[in-house]
Amino acid sequence: MVMPWAFPPFPDDNPSQPTNEESAQESEDLRLAALVAQRLSIDWITRRQQITITVQNRVVILAGMVANVETRRAAGELAWEVPGVVDVCNALQLYGQRRSRR
Repeated sequence: MVMPWAFPPFPDDNPSQPTNEESAQESEDLRLAALVAQRLSIDWITRRQQITITVQNRVVILAGMVANVETRRAAGELAWEVPGVVDVCNALQLYGQRRSRR
């Protein structure tokens, strides 16, 4: 009886295992998220706000609630200032502001 190779036959062929390039990208995204979080926590306008920072492919996504428009703008500008960031999606909402339902 002959047994075929078990899937995957080679470690490099495992699609669920991240490649070196994917691991490097994830590390870079984590580094950028930490730098943006540090910037926001240091700035007196943004430090006490409920802001969630996510980074995907060097694109920063800001989500959560902030006190006013100035804080929202400042958070976006601070994220843009971090070297390596290629785009910022500022999805921050103001307290008391609700989305309209249609």
